[in-house]
Amino acid sequence: MRLARITLLLIPLIVSSAGLLPAKDKKKTPSSTPSSDMSQLWNDPGDIGSRDLLLGPGGSRHVPRPEVEYQFKEEDKTGHSKGYIVKDPDGSVWKAKIGEEAQAEIAVSRILWAIGYHQPVLHYVEKWKMTGGPADKTEPARFRLESDHEKGPYWSWTRNPFAGTRQLKGLIIADTLLNNWDLTPSNNRIFKPKDPGGGPATWYVDQDVGGSLGKTRWPLGTRNNIEDYESQRFIESVKDGRVQFDYHSRHGNLLKDVTPEDVVWTCRLLAKLSDKQLTDAFRAGHYTDDLTRRFVAKIKSKIQEGLTLEGKGGKAGAGR
Repeated sequence: MRLARITLLLIPLIVSSAGLLPAKDKKKTPSSTPSSDMSQLWNDPGDIGSRDLLLGPGGSRHVPRPEVEYQFKEEDKTGHSKGYIVKDPDGSVWKAKIGEEAQAEIAVSRILWAIGYHQPVLHYVEKWKMTGGPADKTEPARFRLESDHEKGPYWSWTRNPFAGTRQLKGLIIADTLLNNWDLTPSNNRIFKPKDPGGGPATWYVDQDVGGSLGKTRWPLGTRNNIEDYESQRFIESVKDGRVQFDYHSRHGNLLKDVTPEDVVWTCRLLAKLSDKQLTDAFRAGHYTDDLTRRFVAKIKSKIQEGLTLEGKGGKAGAGR
């Protein structure tokens, strides 16, 4: 009986490992029919060097103010890190996440956004005030703007309109380079921006990326740990035309069909980021100068690992 109970408890983990949503959510999962609108997932970033990674998406228009009081709306008890839903005096609603994921999520989100993937407005707020809530003293938090979009269902890495495209593989590769081991589909959401600004009315967003910048391992890795991040390489080898990664996570199956061309395409985008831009991504998360220097150096090293695959599977071309 005890063994049977353990087996039942492991079933959700196995389903998650396969990159699928729980059975009750499958009816909400977008189909795997190829999409003609890649802009829902990825937009060609154009001049990557002009992107502001200190302010990120939203620029200076949406920055939480540390001097105002935030009204407590509800407590968020989902996921690894605790947090609160709060409203500022202007009526904007924010989700404040507290804990070891907060800084890493800022930096990783900035980098994904810089190379063309949709990301929400995120900021790190070190000191802030909350009224009406359960905590007398608030801690440094990642603030995510919630009131500029409507949230749709979760989306699965394996069942979506972009399955098999280089752009979707590129997102997974970038997450891998940044050691995001928590690629659970419940971290992916469909956004409906209230002001698309001429862009797509639907976004496929890899939104909770705080399980990054540590060490990947099965079943759970570490987060925001420079020694752990420095301890792992990016690429192990190329075998039968497929890249073998130094990536150890229950979501490793998502990397089973990645070619050298896919990796080079992704790393070419990342290589366009300047030292200043990468530094600004970590400055946005209030990292110390020493930690910023070390993280940036390791990221650049991994990008170079990816670029060395040029020619090992044919010439890397444009996204298909």
